[in-house]
Amino acid sequence: MIYVDLFLGFLRVGCFAFGGAYGAIPLIRDVVLSYGWLTDEALVYMIAVSESTPGPIMVNLATYVGSSQAGFPGAALATLAVVLPSFIIILFAMAILKAFLKNKYVQAVLQGLKPCIIGIILATGVYMLINNCIPLRKNISVNVQGTIITAILAMIVLSAKRIAKKKPSPIVLIVISAFLGIAVYAV
Repeated sequence: MIYVDLFLGFLRVGCFAFGGAYGAIPLIRDVVLSYGWLTDEALVYMIAVSESTPGPIMVNLATYVGSSQAGFPGAALATLAVVLPSFIIILFAMAILKAFLKNKYVQAVLQGLKPCIIGIILATGVYMLINNCIPLRKNISVNVQGTIITAILAMIVLSAKRIAKKKPSPIVLIVISAFLGIAVYAV
């Protein structure tokens, strides 16, 4: 019976969770509390753990709750249930869009959207820069360690482009950032 409850509970979350993971948290909370799988406090802790582990929060929460209630089979079933609606919708959308993607007008629209997306990403970056890096207070303070790490990473990227004629791998940059963070903040 627990397997059916897990599947139906998380299928409901997968079907009706719109707005991303944070929009789904109230629905997950309702399902988890109505079945008595977690307390409110345990759910808050699990949300924090789900945010800090790789993967979508909904999938992490479903896996954790399924595992705590019915072991590995429960984790697999709850995870399947929460991703199944999205998977089916994407399959249908791709089947329908496949024919449209070959249309020259659709291709023109997609080509026109590329600059818009670049603009949105750039605007987000500028907004984050203004709100997080440029202090708007009278007591202006600059994070020297962060500035050093950023400068070193910029030099690595620019020198890799000049010397190797290609951009360095993002994974390599993440690893270098981790080591630089440890070295700079430990000193």
